[in-house]
Amino acid sequence: MKINIMTLFPEMFEPIKASMLGRAADNGIIELNIVNIRDYTEDKHCRVDDTPFGGGAGMLMQVQPIITCYRQNEFAGRTIYMSPRGRKLSQQLAAELAGEGELTILCGHYEGVDERALAELSAEEISIGDYVLTGGELPAMVLIDTVARFVPGVLASDESVMEESIYSGLLEYPQYTRPRSMTEGDVPDVLLSGDHRKIELWRFEQSMRLTRERRPELWADFVRKFRADEKAYPKKERLLIKSIIDECQTEINPPLK
Repeated sequence: MKINIMTLFPEMFEPIKASMLGRAADNGIIELNIVNIRDYTEDKHCRVDDTPFGGGAGMLMQVQPIITCYRQNEFAGRTIYMSPRGRKLSQQLAAELAGEGELTILCGHYEGVDERALAELSAEEISIGDYVLTGGELPAMVLIDTVARFVPGVLASDESVMEESIYSGLLEYPQYTRPRSMTEGDVPDVLLSGDHRKIELWRFEQSMRLTRERRPELWADFVRKFRADEKAYPKKERLLIKSIIDECQTEINPPLK
C-alpha cells in the first residue's frame, strides 16, 4: 500500500518510521511518500499562505502550491484532508481505507486550506475528534497508524486486528502479564486455567461491562445490533449478553421491597 503525505512539515513524520510502521516500510508492505508542499510554491519568497478574504484571524494555505504538488507527483487513489469538520475516524473506516492501493493525505496548517484546493482534489474530510490542533500532521499520523494495522503483513498476527474490541463494538478487556501475584493484585484465576473457552467468555464479559460503564453510547449500539440478530451469536455469548442487559434493567428499575 502506498500512502502519500502532503505537508509543510515533513520532519514531523520521522517518528512514524519507527517500530511497526518502520518495519512494514522496510519490508515493502507500506510505502510512505512524504512530500513538502513548500517545494512547489511559485512565490519568490516561498510563501504558501495568505490572509482570508472577508477577514478573520490567521492565515490560509493557498491553492497553487497544493494543486501543483498534487499534479506533479501524479498522486492517485482517495485523497483525504484531516479536518475537525470531517467524518469521524473509526475502525470500520480504517478497514475500508486499508483496502485502497494508494491514499493521499493533505495536512492543513495555520487556519486551514483554501476551499478551492479541497474541491479540486475531491478531498474527503476526516476527523480524529471534536477538537482543534495546530496542524494536520498529528491527525495524519493517527490515521496512518490505524489504517496500516489492517494491511496484511503489518502486524505479527492479523488476528490481533480482528480481536481488538472496538472493531466488534466493545472496549478491550483487561490484560495481565507476569508476575501472576503482586502486592498490587493477582491475575484472575480464569486466565491461568488453560481453558481457552472460559477465557474467551471471561474476556467477552469484561469487555461488555467496561463498555457499559465507560462508553454507554457504544453499549447502546451493541445492544441494538444484538437484538436485531441474536442468532448470529453463539449460545453462551447470547446468554451472557442477555444477563448483562437484564442487570442494566434491574439497576434502572430496582425491584420493589
